[in-house]
Amino acid sequence: MEDLTVVFARLKGLLLTEAKAGLAVEDLAEAIKKSIPGSLGAGVSLIDDQGRRRSTGYTDDVVAAADELQYELGQGPCLTAWAAESTVQIDDVQADERWPLWRQAVADLPLRSTLSTALIHDGTSIGALKIYSPLPAAFSAQDRKQLILLATPAATLLGSAQPESAPAAANRALQEALGTRDLIHTARGILMERHALDAEGSMRRMLSEASSTPMDLRSVALSVINGTAGSSH
Repeated sequence: MEDLTVVFARLKGLLLTEAKAGLAVEDLAEAIKKSIPGSLGAGVSLIDDQGRRRSTGYTDDVVAAADELQYELGQGPCLTAWAAESTVQIDDVQADERWPLWRQAVADLPLRSTLSTALIHDGTSIGALKIYSPLPAAFSAQDRKQLILLATPAATLLGSAQPESAPAAANRALQEALGTRDLIHTARGILMERHALDAEGSMRRMLSEASSTPMDLRSVALSVINGTAGSSH
């Protein structure tokens, strides 16, 4: 816990403007990773002044990649912890069925266990802390308790970096995420019917197009629905 004590002391000495928040959460993510054994990486997600979900601080590229897929798909453990103001634990990503699109999308990443908890400031969820591990069942009840305990002072310190419009922006962002999920489900159904694919095959086709073109997954889904996607051929 010594690293975290040093980090919190440093954060308290900063005037947490939005410009400085990015550096602060990078230090916090690194300290979280060091404090919980077995972690592959850690990160802190906040809402920016445009209501966009982004990893403002993370220790490893795999954290950034896993988070970005959650934002594109509109589902995943970190988003759920954030939206539900709760703590979410996955003991085996390959077996957990709560977020099927995200599970499939991260199948090639060295990711088996996750632990995410909401950052609550003044009664509002402003983001989430998360840790990832390449091992199944990597996080204990004590790890879960420790991450929750860390979230309280972290939220207090980071809350001042959030613009006044953040709560409203958060609601808009979450609604947008839900809308994206519905679009993806609709497009997947169209591809299943049009090409006699199963759910996994249709999702793989859209993910392939998103990775090989400038479009994100939401844009691919829209083009499928509108009948203009290469996926529909």
